[in-house]
Amino acid sequence: MHDTELRHAGVPYYTQWGSPEWVRAIVEDGADPCADPAWMRSGFVDPERYRFWAKRLCGLTCLESALDFWRIAHAPRAALLDDALRHDVYRMRDDGGVDGLIYRPFANWVAADFGLQADVLTDIAIEDIAARIDSETLVIVSVSPEVRYPDRENSRRGGHLILLHGRDRDGVWFHNPSGVAPYQQDAYLPFDVMARFYASRGIVLTRAE
Repeated sequence: MHDTELRHAGVPYYTQWGSPEWVRAIVEDGADPCADPAWMRSGFVDPERYRFWAKRLCGLTCLESALDFWRIAHAPRAALLDDALRHDVYRMRDDGGVDGLIYRPFANWVAADFGLQADVLTDIAIEDIAARIDSETLVIVSVSPEVRYPDRENSRRGGHLILLHGRDRDGVWFHNPSGVAPYQQDAYLPFDVMARFYASRGIVLTRAE
């Protein structure tokens, strides 16, 4: 583990819905995501498709933040989803649900389409995966969506993806695509708190030289 602080400044924050200020109403009050005037900002035009997918696109939202930080061109999120589906990053189930984001196809896709190195890591402590953050690296990790309320007890680990963009000897800075303030963007949690939500797996994204 690194004792020194390394924190990327200016990593853009995006929510998996239209506007950051609408997340609380959507996740806490069940507000219609399409009531947000900015719901088409990410390229969706069909309200039902947007309602179905937006709550599932935490991983693509993290990827967008990384690509924009590194100034790597990409399509809007709705078109990214189409590409991801073609690469089996998400798989539709017979019951109408979705399996995804599936790490290995995701890693292969972002390497081929965006020139990123994507290392899938499992059974790794939060301190150790955070230590992979360096000047050319960001990390996507699996946590419980309950991480948006770190002062409350959680019931599970995993099921949601966030972007780590900084670390010091005690904890990590992150963007949560479904977070609410003050744990939405550029948030910080100590390792021992983050570990309660963390599923011991993630994807290390490194910009190609």
